[in-house]
Amino acid sequence: MLDRDRPDPTHARRLPGEAADIRLGVGLAGAKDHPAIRAAGALSEVGAWEVLFAASAAIWAAGAVRDDSRLAAAGRHMLGAGLLASAVKTTMKRLVHRTRPNVLMETGLYARGWLGPNDGPWQSFPSGHAAVSVAVARAVARNRPGARHIAHAAAGGVVAAQVLRGAHFPADVVAGAVIGLAAEAAVNRLVGPVPRPAGPARDG
Repeated sequence: MLDRDRPDPTHARRLPGEAADIRLGVGLAGAKDHPAIRAAGALSEVGAWEVLFAASAAIWAAGAVRDDSRLAAAGRHMLGAGLLASAVKTTMKRLVHRTRPNVLMETGLYARGWLGPNDGPWQSFPSGHAAVSVAVARAVARNRPGARHIAHAAAGGVVAAQVLRGAHFPADVVAGAVIGLAAEAAVNRLVGPVPRPAGPARDG
């Protein structure tokens, strides 16, 4: 629930580029109620952490059942990257509050500051969909290079939809994407290279 009387000490003093980010976000979300944008927004829920965690765990389990170490490693990498990205974005959402573009467009309220409500309308920064979808997409691309274009395109679609539907400002999705990239890179460094497929035996 939004509280119009909640104090916002930063309301009169914008960060560098914040005013432009607000204008761009509102402009890009101008058609947020169009049926096509609503449909795109609904499709972008494949980038929600619940969906991606379940898919990653399923791939890991499938690899274990099939005794496919590469598939299991891919699922493990996807899940690890997604979990780390989710943990970071959740921490940041609790440290920073920012109202979403659709709130500004529908109520005229914009607020940004430290700490604050843990309610959805106040948690625009950073984008969790961007963070987790980019992290998982990068893990897919690293483990399955042949699928990298599809993975990147899917993540890009999820990220773009968040702005077009008025759920996030551009800076929110950029921050989320950076979190996703950093999380995947950290997990990759931690777990090491993906097992290579066994090649044909060679005669010495």
